[in-house]
Amino acid sequence: MKELLVVIAFIPLTFSALLPVINPIGSAVLFLGFVQDTDHATKKKLARKIAFNTVLFLLFILVAGTPILRFFGISLPIVEVAGGFVLATMGWTLLNKSDADGARVERPGSTEDLENKAFYPLTFPLTAGPATVVVTLTLSAHVSRGTFFEIAMAHLGVLAGIGLIGIVVYIAYAYADRTTARLSPSITQGILRIISFILLCIGAQIMWNGIESVAKTLH
Repeated sequence: MKELLVVIAFIPLTFSALLPVINPIGSAVLFLGFVQDTDHATKKKLARKIAFNTVLFLLFILVAGTPILRFFGISLPIVEVAGGFVLATMGWTLLNKSDADGARVERPGSTEDLENKAFYPLTFPLTAGPATVVVTLTLSAHVSRGTFFEIAMAHLGVLAGIGLIGIVVYIAYAYADRTTARLSPSITQGILRIISFILLCIGAQIMWNGIESVAKTLH
């Protein structure tokens, strides 16, 4: 029962931490810049590929992130402190930002070009950018604590959260043209402000957990 609670706890944590930095609403607007001359079926096909690539990309970082940190001699509590600080900073910046960040991208010329660019740049960095890598590394450090079974259950919860992110990315991209047409700029900004505040709180909590772990080693 305790292990199940661990899984359940990490699903919303992962989803809430990744959602603001992936920013499917803002990214969907950029995605439209690539596919605005294609039909709806092509948009859905590309959205499916991008969502799948995003999930695989995040899973690779989740699994390989901690071993890489250990190779360089970086402790998990330090990653939590640094990563939590970065998350909190990003949340604060987004919370006080007047306009959403834009990205200048070069639009491919054909459907075939779009499919060839499904991973780069449509998945990375358009969807899952450097900030997403930082968040996933922080989550990887956060779940790599406790017994082997507890770590496995925590990773399962993160995996489920990443899967939900993939679903959201697909929906946002596949129906980007219809969704953005129905949302006014003020509503979009309001949603982003709420998500940014949640990101700020999550970053502060993860940073605090890391500080507590470092403090225990000093006793």
